[in-house]
Amino acid sequence: MKPADNIDTSQVKGNASPEVKLALLNSLAQPGNVSHSTGKPFRGFKAEFVSRMQLAEASVLSKAEEPNKLEGRTVFDVIVDEDMFNEVGTMHGGCLAMIIEICSPMPIYVLGASTGAYSTFGVQQALNIVFHSPAVPGDKLRIVCTTFTLGSRARSGRCEVWNVTRHRLVASAVYTNMVPTESSKL
Repeated sequence: MKPADNIDTSQVKGNASPEVKLALLNSLAQPGNVSHSTGKPFRGFKAEFVSRMQLAEASVLSKAEEPNKLEGRTVFDVIVDEDMFNEVGTMHGGCLAMIIEICSPMPIYVLGASTGAYSTFGVQQALNIVFHSPAVPGDKLRIVCTTFTLGSRARSGRCEVWNVTRHRLVASAVYTNMVPTESSKL
């Protein structure tokens, strides 16, 4: 995905505003940060994974258990490629963890930006993953992330990775995301 003002956000399902969808797409399309050691642009493997992901949905929904409360929801799709493998020919757990780590702040942003509460992505504080089944080359994965809580400093949620090709759960995760203080950003 490349950042552009002319991205057609109507292709992304969900009730989030076009502006929120565009912000998500543009955040994924960032070319990378500057390396602290060399001062040169750094693309890295995160950018490689992100370039393959498709944002399918961005929504704000009523919680099923608490209808008076809202939750953010994002859905991403990605195809498993050979460079995502481990030595036994299935998707590497570290690769899957990276994809979950990339996707998990997105529903937090959607909920915060849509409700006017917050419009920052924050950083991961904790990520707990359970691996359920392997994914192999060509499998289409759907990454579904939702929020649990949205506080002023700590936010939490869950992420499920479904194998659309084989109709099974690949991994599930719970995470805590936080907004770092200015002094901790250094």
